[in-house]
Amino acid sequence: MAGPRTQNAPPDSRADTADAADADDALLAVRAAEGDEDAFAVLVQRHAPALIRLATSLLGTGAEAEDAVQDAFLSAWRRLPEFQGRSAFGTWMYRIVTNRCLNVLRSRRPVATLEAAGDVAAAEYTTSPARIAEGRDAVRELRDALDLLSAEQRACWVLRELDGRSYEFVADAVGISQEAVRARVFRARRSLTQALGAWR
Repeated sequence: MAGPRTQNAPPDSRADTADAADADDALLAVRAAEGDEDAFAVLVQRHAPALIRLATSLLGTGAEAEDAVQDAFLSAWRRLPEFQGRSAFGTWMYRIVTNRCLNVLRSRRPVATLEAAGDVAAAEYTTSPARIAEGRDAVRELRDALDLLSAEQRACWVLRELDGRSYEFVADAVGISQEAVRARVFRARRSLTQALGAWR
């Protein structure tokens, strides 16, 4: 039996490991497309935690997030024959989950406008909204502010600022150009600045 592939790898081989994981995902996706449910189960197990975190950030509730991710995996299972490895399986799943979440967000009735929100008393905050999200007491305020964004602005901001994804990745996941992503992130930052009064 062959030893691990990384046995003689240099100490800093994270890029190689990511490439290997993508190649492994591609192989599993091919097997799953041929009807191998066990291969698909491995993909689900591997990607579900990150996708649930993404969906929770976008939708704000765990129950809706789990439903969105479950629907996305069901859709992916049906569409696997269409997946031709032009992007990594994880990127493809991010796109499907993001689209599911965008549909949910668009179907919600807006609860308020930024103009109606007025000045939120947030003078005590001295960090950016991304850091505010890390504090338990401020999560609710951030979620309320995120609810004021359009669906695409919210998706772009969450993927870029909270998930740390590149503009290229966000553009692929949301299905718009990189320039459009930059514009939506800029508008989201401006809106959050207005709503939270704390952007630095």
